[in-house]
Parts: sequence; structure tokens; C-alpha cells
Amino acid sequence: MRIAIPTEIKNNEFRVAITPAGVHDLVLHGHDVLVQAGAGVGSSISDQQYASAGATILPDAASIWAGADLLLKVKEPVASEYGYFRADLVLFTYLHLAAEPELTRALLDGGVTAIAYETVQLPSRALPLLAPMSEVAGRLAPIVGANAMLRPNGGPGLLVPGVPGTHPAKIVVLGGGVAGTAAMQVSVGLGAEVTVLDTNLFRLREIDALHFGRVKTIASNGFEIDKAVSEADLVIGSVLIPGAKAPKLVSNELVSRMKPGSVLEDIAVDQGGCFADSHATTHADPTFTVHRSLFYCVANMPGAVPHTSTYALTNATLPYVRALATLGWVNALRADAALAQGLNAFDGRLTSAPVALAHSLPHRPVADVLL
Repeated sequence: MRIAIPTEIKNNEFRVAITPAGVHDLVLHGHDVLVQAGAGVGSSISDQQYASAGATILPDAASIWAGADLLLKVKEPVASEYGYFRADLVLFTYLHLAAEPELTRALLDGGVTAIAYETVQLPSRALPLLAPMSEVAGRLAPIVGANAMLRPNGGPGLLVPGVPGTHPAKIVVLGGGVAGTAAMQVSVGLGAEVTVLDTNLFRLREIDALHFGRVKTIASNGFEIDKAVSEADLVIGSVLIPGAKAPKLVSNELVSRMKPGSVLEDIAVDQGGCFADSHATTHADPTFTVHRSLFYCVANMPGAVPHTSTYALTNATLPYVRALATLGWVNALRADAALAQGLNAFDGRLTSAPVALAHSLPHRPVADVLL
């Protein structure tokens, strides 16, 4: 199979969908790997490294998309790439279609077989292809937040750990999943006063046991969210409903009652965001102000640390890419129920119920597609 990797063109997206080690593995299994010239530059991977691993380097995006049986990306295609869609193309990438009506329509119109990293789900409900980027975004969030709280950046001028005789920053994490846990761990390491809210009491017990009571754990509901957020210096939103839009947990009215200079980071913004005022921003222009608070809503946070995130992503995706290429997408999905849940669109119809619900469109169950 011909597996193609284009250069990512989303604003300040420096990741690439495969490493040279991944190329070597796929070539060893008998596949042709096509890489766009310069695709790895942002991750400090040269064309020569890809070529040495067995890849064929092609000059531009058009030749990459045209030559692909299976196309691997990191982020969802942008409008300038919609013209490359075709019915015999299998696309494997992060899609987040519930928050992307235009992309959803373009994929359906093009008849693309679209498999989303973020909805591949194990029987345990774990999301193996979302987890590594959630870990990166979660660990990055308190670092970004600490920078945003500096006075020259529009923050209150607060040092997260404080110094002896002063108060540390109060960091509130909404959601105790992979991203939330990662954010909590780094926040604790920075010396903040940390509160985690989640609806899963079992998860809160795990967090409490792991941190010996160092982290405040609160059952999440409207009352407790209001109380915690209104007192916070930094709020990190990391809630997730697989494949669906994120619930809105922080209202505009609540933001109006927050401390002047407080910071809100929405890790869930690529799924529509969990703050009422959230809208996607870029690394080039990452923040905006609502009332007296600073919002950071960059939809591709891991793109800022490609040396880590590119390798973490390939570690997770490679076994699934190998299966898709070796077995063909239909047989690969038949053989792996977790991978089958990644199918979001096929032959002009949605196959994901949450995405269909988000856009009020019909869907065809994956099981019917695989008959």
C-alpha cells in the first residue's frame, strides 16, 4: 500500500505524522511510504533521514495526496486541502468533526473514508491515540498558564509556587482524565494549590491516593464549579466526551466574577471548548480577553513541542497504521473493534453517532459498513 505523509499547514503546527523509525517499520512490511519534502523540518527531521529509512520524497502536497492510498496527518485538513479529497482515499488523522461542520461536509461530499485518531477506543474506554497528545497538552497547560500569569503578558503578576511567606497560585483543573491528570501533576510539581473536579468519584479517589491528599478533589457539579472557578488564578478545562462536543462548564457570567487577570486554558477547544466564551486561537495569536480574564484556546497545543509530540504520536499510531496498510482498512477494522470505532465517515455518510448528532445528520452504524 502507498502511505503518504504531507506537510502540516495549520498555523504553527510543527508536528509530522510519522518518524523515520515509523517509515522503516512500514517499508520493512512491504509498503511504499511517500513523504512531502520538508514535512519533518518542524520536528527537526530532515528529508535525508526519511529517505535513509526508505521513504520516497515528493516535492509538493498535490503529488502526496494524489499518490496516497492511505494518507496520514496530525491535524484535521484545512480548507485548502479539501480539493484533494476523493472516494478511494483513506484518511487517518485527528478530525474532531463534532466541532467542524465545514470539514464534515467536505469529507462527505468527497466520499472519503475518514478514520479519526481521537475516537479509536479500547474496551476499557481508553483512547489510545488521543492519550499521548492529551498528556502533552495537559503537561504543557500549567507551563503556558504560568507564563500567561506574568504581568507583561496580561496576567496578575503571580508566581505559581510563590515564595516563603506568600500564597501560591490556585489552579483548578476541570476533568480528571488523561489531560487533566497530566495538568494536575505538573501543577503540583510547580508548587501550586491544586483542585481537581470530576464526576467520576472513583477517579477522584485514585488521585487522592496517589497524591496523599496534596490535591483537593471535588465532585463536579454546577455549584462546586462556580465556587472553585471564582476563586481560581488559573483554570484548565480538560473535559471530554469521545467524538462529541465538549459540555460548557464555565459561563460568561461566571468569568465576570473571576479575579482580575485570571487565566482560563481550554484544552477541549478542538471539540468545541468547555468554556462558553471559548473559540480556537493559534500559537501566533494565542490569547484574548473576556471581562478581566485572559483566555488561551490554542487548538493544537502539542504542535509547540514537536520534538516530544511527533515521537509520542508515532509510538501510538504505528501499530494501527501497520494494520490498515497490511490488511486493508475493512479487514483491519473487522479485526479490531477499537480501531473500528475510529471510522467517522465512509462513502458520503457519517458512521459516528456523536458526530451525526452534533450536525443533525443521519449516520450508518460502523457494523453495517463492515458487513
